[in-house]
Amino acid sequence: MSLRWTPVHLAWALFGAAALVVGGAGTYLALKQGGEAIAGDTAVLRMHASPRELPEIAFVDGAGKPLTLADFRGRTVLLNVWATWCPPCREEMPSLDRLQRALGEPAFEVVALSIDAGGAPVVDRFYKEIGIASLAIYVDPGMRAASQLATPWVPTTLLIDREGRELGRHAGPAQWDSPEALRVISSHMGR
Repeated sequence: MSLRWTPVHLAWALFGAAALVVGGAGTYLALKQGGEAIAGDTAVLRMHASPRELPEIAFVDGAGKPLTLADFRGRTVLLNVWATWCPPCREEMPSLDRLQRALGEPAFEVVALSIDAGGAPVVDRFYKEIGIASLAIYVDPGMRAASQLATPWVPTTLLIDREGRELGRHAGPAQWDSPEALRVISSHMGR
């Protein structure tokens, strides 16, 4: 029996290859030396020795309005790349909601950026299902932002300063409203 490559097979093969490339690049960047690790009992952020420039990623809000990271300049941002189909993402989402409720103000925002192909309706249903009330809906259904940011997997979270530069990142789930996470994030809000 020979394998016939249909367009669906080819699409999945290309998706798999792209995932390996993005994952490999993200893993390299995540493990690259040059920063100090700030860890608490429930959250870890690998802080960089100096802020890093970020690509100008594009995404949309829950109403379909186009946005970029530049729209958040002047605020400290905790950018969390996630998906509703990702169990660790689903588990950490309530802590991100509590973090937004605790620190959210004009100077800080949690940007929970979903890469769900179904877009805002899927995220809206999920938020309602588990009681997310403080987070806005942001989506990148084409997963371009995740690729541009070299995120090795979801969830991946970046701490971004008021000038739009990456201060540190964490790959994997975390308890974002833990005392240690609140201390670390708060200490960078004035910068």
